[in-house]
Amino acid sequence: MQAVRNFFRPAWSSAERLHDKTVVITGANTGIGKETAIDLAKRGAKVIMACRDMERAQAAATEVIEVSGNNNVVCMKLDLADSKSIREFAEAINKGEPKLNILINNAGVMVCPYGKTADGFEMQIGVNHFGHFLLTYLLIDLIKRSTPARIVNLSSMAHAWGSINLEDINSEKSYDKKAAYSQSKLANVLFTRSLAKRLEGTGVTTYSLHPGVVQTDLWRHLNSPQQVLMKMVSPFTKNPTQGAQTTIYCAVEPSLEKESGGYYSDCAPANCSAAGKNDELAQKLWELSCRLLSITWE
Repeated sequence: MQAVRNFFRPAWSSAERLHDKTVVITGANTGIGKETAIDLAKRGAKVIMACRDMERAQAAATEVIEVSGNNNVVCMKLDLADSKSIREFAEAINKGEPKLNILINNAGVMVCPYGKTADGFEMQIGVNHFGHFLLTYLLIDLIKRSTPARIVNLSSMAHAWGSINLEDINSEKSYDKKAAYSQSKLANVLFTRSLAKRLEGTGVTTYSLHPGVVQTDLWRHLNSPQQVLMKMVSPFTKNPTQGAQTTIYCAVEPSLEKESGGYYSDCAPANCSAAGKNDELAQKLWELSCRLLSITWE
């Protein structure tokens, strides 16, 4: 089985250092986020772990410090399901940090039962897209002052099965948890594409990615038959360390410095769906997002 696991490990490594760089990673207390934090801390970055559960975050930060040998690791409260929390976090970063070189929008929820965020968004589109859209908007001026800088958005191959329902973005007329998840992941790809165009010439680049099928806490909302199936296929999935590699690649790979707006998988450029390349749809989603979040972002 180990040989099978090795098949999925991307053949990529880099000695790139991140001294004097500041990184924010959302959802960094577990899974891919924590492994990303460990790697970037080992490279010398200041790592800010933005997490909802502060007890788990503190334990994770302690682990990141111990494993990386880097004491410049902190955790801060961020609930992406609540715009008030997002604004408070962003205000603290903007006031407390002189620079932000890398923003990794990693946190997410997957195939959860129907629920709404504090602002009335369906939970998956609310956390996975709207939360990160607002966070990026609130931090973008600091990021622009910190160039060269990067924004990395974690999507999924599930984006290819999704569509954006502009008339019912919150799935209020009907709810299919898998369709809602796929919609949110397609939104990540479209957001990255739109963002790249708006940031052209600023020194800020942006990337979306599929981390692989990874053994993480995201599986917790699967039903019993799905849990059994995932255990059966687990030898063919990635562990969190393997799953973090494409995120790390997009965050640090020097050759990507002039690339922006693309979609990546297994530490290489990958093809996204036709919908993920639809600039008209991307623009409509951007306008809808701004309207629903009551922000102006040209």
